[in-house]
Amino acid sequence: MKIDGSCHCGKISYEAEVDADKVGICHCTDCQQLTGTAFRVTAFAPEADFTVLSGQPRTYIKTTADSGNPRAQVFCGDCGSHLWVTSVGDGPKIYGIRVGTARQRDQLKPARQVWHQSALSWVDKIGDLPAAEKGG
Repeated sequence: MKIDGSCHCGKISYEAEVDADKVGICHCTDCQQLTGTAFRVTAFAPEADFTVLSGQPRTYIKTTADSGNPRAQVFCGDCGSHLWVTSVGDGPKIYGIRVGTARQRDQLKPARQVWHQSALSWVDKIGDLPAAEKGG
């Protein structure tokens, strides 16, 4: 599936071809801390199918708490939006695109969850909460 997206301020944009059947939710503690919320939703694209269209994102390397692997965390230096993650070093790259930055985010339904052992205890009960169509 072809997707495109950008950071919140619009300075950095991208396009990619992702496998919509492999979108995942990650409950690891790093994803919780990076998003400032309970989990992160990610779509995956091989390096050959990912293109930065505009802007110069910033990157920092973080050794993840749960897996111990170094990961390049990519974000907008102006608005702070987290955009994607990828591996560090040589070899083929897979880009983990943050679904909230994609225009097609409504079509990128998660198919699996990982690091569920770290899921916050209330996550599975979100559907039971009262909902308002706008504002609070």
